Amino acid sequence: MSPSFDLPDAASARIVVAMSGGVDSSVVAALAAGTGAEVIGVTLQLYDHGEAVKRSGSCCAGQDIYDAKTVCDRLGIAHYVLDFESRFRTGVIDRFADEYAQGRTPVPCSLCNQGVKFTDLIAFARDLGADCLATGHYVRRAEREGRVELWKGRDPARDQSYFLYGTTQEQLDYLRFPLGDLPKSETRRLAVEAGLVVADKPDSQDICFVPDGDYAGLVKRLRPETAAPGEIVGLDGEFLGQHQGVVHFTIGQRRGIEIGGQPEPLYVVRIEPEERRLVVGPRRALAVAAARVEGINWLAEDQTRVEAKVRSLARPVAGNWDGERLHFESPEYGVAPGQSAVFYDGDRLLGGGTIVETEGADLKSAVAA
Repeated sequence: MSPSFDLPDAASARIVVAMSGGVDSSVVAALAAGTGAEVIGVTLQLYDHGEAVKRSGSCCAGQDIYDAKTVCDRLGIAHYVLDFESRFRTGVIDRFADEYAQGRTPVPCSLCNQGVKFTDLIAFARDLGADCLATGHYVRRAEREGRVELWKGRDPARDQSYFLYGTTQEQLDYLRFPLGDLPKSETRRLAVEAGLVVADKPDSQDICFVPDGDYAGLVKRLRPETAAPGEIVGLDGEFLGQHQGVVHFTIGQRRGIEIGGQPEPLYVVRIEPEERRLVVGPRRALAVAAARVEGINWLAEDQTRVEAKVRSLARPVAGNWDGERLHFESPEYGVAPGQSAVFYDGDRLLGGGTIVETEGADLKSAVAA
């Protein structure tokens, strides 16, 4: 299927393209320019961490801004840079650190999309009189029965719908995702065909503002109290050892516990940040029967029977939604407060929210599962 901007008359339209400096958004800009529309590229400067500017695989930093401008010059389109560093720090980076400090597992990409990348960028595009804002996300936008829906990207390996559950209906009416039907190999082929300098540029990592992958280091700098040592205890409260800061751990983690002499491997079952305490137990103690989800955003009808993803790379699992809790049909592992629970009906995204509490499964059932 050919990429489309779903506009009545693209040749007479004005299209704003969100350009991160990577290959995906650059190809979107090239496709938009190919329609004959007036195209404006916009790049958000979200952070600048010194060496991150020079590192390939980040986004929205110095080198990426230069790459986006180079692509726009190649295509003969205008390019704007918006300094949203302060908003990004407050709305994404600080919240990321706060969540870790409270023992939760945050999803910063969802926060970013719900904030500066959509809310603020759409407002800017409207101020420019644009007919739509186009992005390089691998998701599909479909119109059915007079309503716009959001669907998974056709290539399962590239689908980014998990991070877009917070998109509102009004935003979806205005957004366009022309890469949703393409595999990444085709996107790169189009980049080569258009002569874009970013055709071979590595993909940006999920958490763009931690280019070296050291999440703990970032959180420790912002919230030093998370590096304080504390106790590791078993499910029964028995003291088992010491840790070097809750910042180094998330629910379900096994690495770094380093307690020997146990009959089976131990995992982080609960984090109690105020007491600086880790509660650990066998894998069966991680089995979750239900999760309370708040901040629900519905893009489609409120369904009781859903398929749910609780991690971006996890497969959807069957569940039932009662209006407050997501009940898993079988015990689910690796579920933690702070994560997003995103609901689907097949490939169609229904909505989602943030997990705030989990309910453990019966341990005997968990063992059998």
